[in-house]
Amino acid sequence: MLGKTKGTHRNEYLPDHVVFDLETTGISCRTDRVVEISAIKVIGGQITDEFSSLVNPECPIPYRASMVNGITDDMVADAPLFPEVLDDFLTFIGDMVLVGHNIQSFDLNFLNRDCEALYGKVLMNDYVDTLKLSRLCLPGQRHHTLEDLASLYGISTQGAHRALNDCRMNAAVYQKLGEVLEESLKNAKKCPRCGSVLTLRTGRFGRFMGCSAYPACRYTENV
Repeated sequence: MLGKTKGTHRNEYLPDHVVFDLETTGISCRTDRVVEISAIKVIGGQITDEFSSLVNPECPIPYRASMVNGITDDMVADAPLFPEVLDDFLTFIGDMVLVGHNIQSFDLNFLNRDCEALYGKVLMNDYVDTLKLSRLCLPGQRHHTLEDLASLYGISTQGAHRALNDCRMNAAVYQKLGEVLEESLKNAKKCPRCGSVLTLRTGRFGRFMGCSAYPACRYTENV
């Protein structure tokens, strides 16, 4: 769903959502391009539909990127261009909440860049970043990569770094994090402004309780 304001980050489990993932030519949302986009639609906690497409980036794919995702120039030579694929992707997701791993700092930047360039608007869909959710739910976990979390829960990592496989992996991880979150919420203190969980944080002046929905909600209170 496109509009003038970006969606809000949500640290919660939602049974209805769309998990999505991008593979790109590199890590810069200014200069790099999408080479694959995939998504999985989940309704009532069950996968109901999938979307996946390679994308012709109209430039050579760097060797280092191909080494990570396995996507080569030959594979995308006859693939559609991103404007066509993006239009189909937007139809697929509708106004559903988006879920992905590190999407706040990576994937959404690519999507919003291209949505602004093509439509003059940005994605208004609210989203859940499972990297942030993992850090909230599993503070004792040393590493929070998608593969580390999948291994923690006994979820297959076969085919990692291809977009659709990562979506399937992430959907299973999100469900597990939801179970952890549900258990922790039973006795968790809630933000009086927005209802999100208050978490212990450290700032310039020491420890304090802050809303997990930050920066959308900036409520704090002293420990």
